[in-house]
Amino acid sequence: MTVDGATPATVRVFIALAPPDEAKDELARELRPARTAYPDLRWNRIEDWHITLAFLGELPVTTVPLLRWPLGDLAAAQGPLELALRGGGHFDERVLWSGVGGDLDELHRLADGVRAAVRGCGIAFESRPLRPHLTLARARRGDAAPVVETADALASFAGRRWPAARLHLVGSNVGRGPGPIRYRDIEAWSFGGAFRVPLSRP
Repeated sequence: MTVDGATPATVRVFIALAPPDEAKDELARELRPARTAYPDLRWNRIEDWHITLAFLGELPVTTVPLLRWPLGDLAAAQGPLELALRGGGHFDERVLWSGVGGDLDELHRLADGVRAAVRGCGIAFESRPLRPHLTLARARRGDAAPVVETADALASFAGRRWPAARLHLVGSNVGRGPGPIRYRDIEAWSFGGAFRVPLSRP
């Protein structure tokens, strides 16, 4: 992965699922009034919406390749998994999120498998309890009302179910410039098969 034309020594990494475009478009339509009413919220780019299974933090770039085969094998063994975007809420009145429904027991098992695979590579990380969600926006300090009001408006949202198709190893440019956060797949693996999708080099 390169940042501003240079290869960094470390990269911030997480492992995630990504809703398909149809599911994201459905939620985006639901959010359209809020995005118009509250342009000062720091809205995440729709193409970056994801469900984090394990956040690994800053890793040496040379460590990232260790994850490829264990995660690929895990994805190959993963059976069908159906999820849906449901409702909404907030963390500390500052972070707006949409919830996740569907095969949650299987989602938790997948997350456990992902975290075990990471530990099996000798990579230490802070293992927080899984709270499946999509982060949508962040408020500036002291401006909680837009987040709370939008979360309340999302409470009844119920998106259609969709099949989770791939496991994504993602890197971000957090802390590497004044611009917005950008995410990029380092690699992705289709569920139920050995097909690997290399997308970029760390």
